[in-house]
Amino acid sequence: MADPRPSDTTKNVRVVVFRHGPAEDRDPIRWPNDARRPLTNKGKSQTRRAAKGLVRVADPVDKLASSAAERAVATAHMVQSALDDPPELETWPELAPGNLANPIFDRLKRVARAGQEVVLVGHDPTLAEFVGLALTGDGVPVVRLTKGGAACLEFPVGVRPGGGRLVWLLTRKQLADGST
Repeated sequence: MADPRPSDTTKNVRVVVFRHGPAEDRDPIRWPNDARRPLTNKGKSQTRRAAKGLVRVADPVDKLASSAAERAVATAHMVQSALDDPPELETWPELAPGNLANPIFDRLKRVARAGQEVVLVGHDPTLAEFVGLALTGDGVPVVRLTKGGAACLEFPVGVRPGGGRLVWLLTRKQLADGST
């Protein structure tokens, strides 16, 4: 059972997972390479508002990483442009569509430091599996991340499976309308 007492948050690593916004439907004729599939026009507008809401609850951000897929990069750029002092955007192959969640932990162990806030922009089901693995130690999705939705995890004793605590979980609409 997690220790319910407040912890020294300066030693914690916070990881925010942000699912890319609403994208065009899969269409192998228009986008033979699915990684090139963009956000819809409406999705761009909705995601921009959600990114501004995300910044209200997750700023300052020390690291920002995204899948290389166009829809995720566009979402990450919206987060980056909403930040007052944005970090450089990194693309991580671990966040690519269809990947397993475990490699994300390996990457975070190498790059995340105590007291940092890291935002990861990616895809479902990988991000939901990451949250499940962080909270329970099993790669079973325990949350549903809506497109443009986000979850914040806190790791008080290093980034490891089963070592996370859920701080908040918000839909795109909640982020956009300020009910955070």
